[in-house]
Amino acid sequence: MKEASFIRNNIEKWQRTESMVDNSENASPDDMAEAYTEITADLAFAQTHYRKSRITVYLNDLASALHNTIYKNKKEKWTRIFTYWTHEVPLTMYDARRELLASFLIFAVFVLVGVLSQLNDPDFSRLILGDYYVDMTLENIDNGRPMAVYNGGSETPMFLQITINNVMVSFMAFVMGIFACVGTGYLLMQNGIMLGAFQTFFFSHGLLLESALAIWLHGTLEISAIIISGAAGLALGRGWLFPGTYSRGVAFRNGARRGLKIIVGTVPVFIIAGFIEGFVTRHTDIHDGVRAGIILCSLAFVIFYFVVWPRILAGRALSVER
Repeated sequence: MKEASFIRNNIEKWQRTESMVDNSENASPDDMAEAYTEITADLAFAQTHYRKSRITVYLNDLASALHNTIYKNKKEKWTRIFTYWTHEVPLTMYDARRELLASFLIFAVFVLVGVLSQLNDPDFSRLILGDYYVDMTLENIDNGRPMAVYNGGSETPMFLQITINNVMVSFMAFVMGIFACVGTGYLLMQNGIMLGAFQTFFFSHGLLLESALAIWLHGTLEISAIIISGAAGLALGRGWLFPGTYSRGVAFRNGARRGLKIIVGTVPVFIIAGFIEGFVTRHTDIHDGVRAGIILCSLAFVIFYFVVWPRILAGRALSVER
């Protein structure tokens, strides 16, 4: 059967299934079970005859949405806690790999903007960081303690405050994606320019290495999580901007579910980053090799868990289908 005929013969049935997912409270279990049987049969046919077609992706997503609707009240096995972190979050990151790349590129561009702006205007950092912060840092530099800003306050309250603030920023990056992704882009712009200007500020005072070892000790995880949160926001915005073959409502909910799962995946990263900033970064007398080792281990973890492992899992799933 030609693909066009296959779609024409079944499109009304698929649209009814979408409506059933949207109004699952009013659908009977028997109707949902029958619809699920039909959709999975159509999916199997599409995977056989139109493997690389968008209709196959559409049916796979529709079958997944219907499956989740049917079993949403089913008691989960305790092993779900384990598989959630080892499979569900990484596979969601694989689905959002384009959003992750876009978030990284947006952030990187505005880091460069911050660098160039600070190099062109030494007072640019005052506009971004504020006069108080810059004057305090200049005083610390004169006193021979350029990173003393991380020594203020006791460790536990600082850890809690930093972690809560970072988690709030991540949820903000996610929620602001609803504004056609512009809100998420703005937050990435803010943080990118701030990082670029801040790092260049220390570079201009001959403290690039010292500042990098201190900032990136916790910043490797923190900045990575912000970029990943940006991907969640872009996934949310993309859901209702480009619904594809879905209705806009279904596409929006799918994007929201993906984004929220990504955000939950960043929470442990922010907690670890906050712990490092609150308890470790303040100790600037730690050997440079140790600090560099923590930075490299953090970077390796982020790349493996959010980029490499998702590709491995997706590759295994594809090989099983074949």
